[in-house]
Amino acid sequence: MFSWMKKFFSEARTELRHVNWPTRQEATRLTLIVIGITVGLALFLGAFDYLFSFLIKNFILQ
Repeated sequence: MFSWMKKFFSEARTELRHVNWPTRQEATRLTLIVIGITVGLALFLGAFDYLFSFLIKNFILQ
C-alpha cells in the first residue's frame, strides 16, 4: 500500500544528491544581492509614487 510513497521518497533523495548546493559564502552573497535589489526597487517605486501623488494633488485636484 505504501510502496509508492517509499519509491517517491527514495527517488527524491536520489535527486537531491545530484543538486549542486551553493557554499555558505555564495548563499550569503546572493541573499544580500536580492535584499539590495529589493530595497533599491522599493525606493525607486516609492519615489515615483510620491512624485505622482504630489503632481495629482497639486495640479489636477486643485
